[in-house]
Amino acid sequence: MSESLTRRKFMSSTAGLAGAAAGLAGAAASLVGLDAGAATPADSRPAKAEKPKIKIGQIGVGHGHADGKMRAYRQSDEFEVVGVVEPDPELRRSHAQRPDYQGIPWMSQEQLLGTKGLQAVAIETRVRDLLDTAEACVDAGVHIHLDKPAGSSLPQFRRILETATRKGRIVQMGYMYRYNPAIVLMRDLLKKGWLGEPFEIHTVMSKVVGPASRRELAEYPGGIMFELGCHIIDLTVGVLGRPTKVTPYIRQSSPRNDGLLDNMLAVCEYPHAVATIKSTAQEVEGFARRHFVVCGTEGTFHIQPLDSPSVRLALSRERGSYKKGYQEIKFPRYTRYIDDARDLAMIIRGEKESDFPPEHDVAVQETVLKASNLPLD
Repeated sequence: MSESLTRRKFMSSTAGLAGAAAGLAGAAASLVGLDAGAATPADSRPAKAEKPKIKIGQIGVGHGHADGKMRAYRQSDEFEVVGVVEPDPELRRSHAQRPDYQGIPWMSQEQLLGTKGLQAVAIETRVRDLLDTAEACVDAGVHIHLDKPAGSSLPQFRRILETATRKGRIVQMGYMYRYNPAIVLMRDLLKKGWLGEPFEIHTVMSKVVGPASRRELAEYPGGIMFELGCHIIDLTVGVLGRPTKVTPYIRQSSPRNDGLLDNMLAVCEYPHAVATIKSTAQEVEGFARRHFVVCGTEGTFHIQPLDSPSVRLALSRERGSYKKGYQEIKFPRYTRYIDDARDLAMIIRGEKESDFPPEHDVAVQETVLKASNLPLD
């Protein structure tokens, strides 16, 4: 199948997120707007069957997203958190007193995977342990949420995905912008053709990384692109598909002699498009300049910043409620991870298929490794 057809299939699938969100919002509004005087008496209405909560555990607290994921699962009506695993005694001590972990049993990995009724595990270890932990969980027959990036071994990652597919289990990757409302809207406009054919992506994801964190990240030879740029590589592959060529440009620009590749650029080439992906560990107020820009033959979609999204949309002509030319689009406050958790619950219950198939995740990981100047074998 050609990359253009793969991209169209993926865009059509993920655009369903926008429709689902709109449908849920509309349903909620209609329920709230019921005329109380005309409502059917409560005792004559059929009782709504309550869905049993999905039993989930978390392995690892060493990942930068670990606390936020635990908070999202605990606050969700969909999940029951049955335990947390952390073999490193220092990490366990430092996290045990944090509010997100209060009241959750600490246990071994064997105890968690042996928990009766366990359906899913969130894998939030240090990056070096992600794939081994994921493989153990998939082999045990549970669904997993695997935080990013998907390790440095592409063959092992492929094996995990193949095992999960064979067993009918989901591997949900922890790329945190997939459910961002601006990204969901962008996919919807692309699917409708309102932006035309995309021919350019320009995206940046940077921040200032402190000395202690720099030393930890220097453990991984892929540098800041491997750690941070992977998020926007996921978005780029979602729009354009697997690139035909990836050229990395790698620098350590800091005077610190810590070995961290902290200033990185990747150029992804396609038959009719090009994408530039930039990530650095030194940009002052980098969060404010994080952006993702798609230029198409009929319009431009510019998201900045990414974390509290705002959009500048330019269109060649009027489309629906959007006018010709530039316009600003604002979004309500967005909290990471909540929509990821909701989507995982729906997939586990068989209410929908994943919007991010294994083929997409493999293409993303290949591109991450190439952009980080790491081997694929």
